[in-house]
Amino acid sequence: VTGVQTCALPISFVRTKLRLERMRPGEILSVRLRGDEPLRNVPKAARDEGHMILGIVPEGSDHIVTIRRA
Repeated sequence: VTGVQTCALPISFVRTKLRLERMRPGEILSVRLRGDEPLRNVPKAARDEGHMILGIVPEGSDHIVTIRRA
């Protein structure tokens, strides 16, 4: 797992995207999201960019989204 972050959209996906751009294809990033909007939008935006969502796991009031870099 490369990293974990907590933030609100749109910064959530901006930071996620920047981190993914620094990774090699196939590497895995875990992102901590808080709130409904980031949970809806970050996985969708990552999929739209060709990345694979490996899982979304609730953790208290947050969710951990695991993404495999395309």
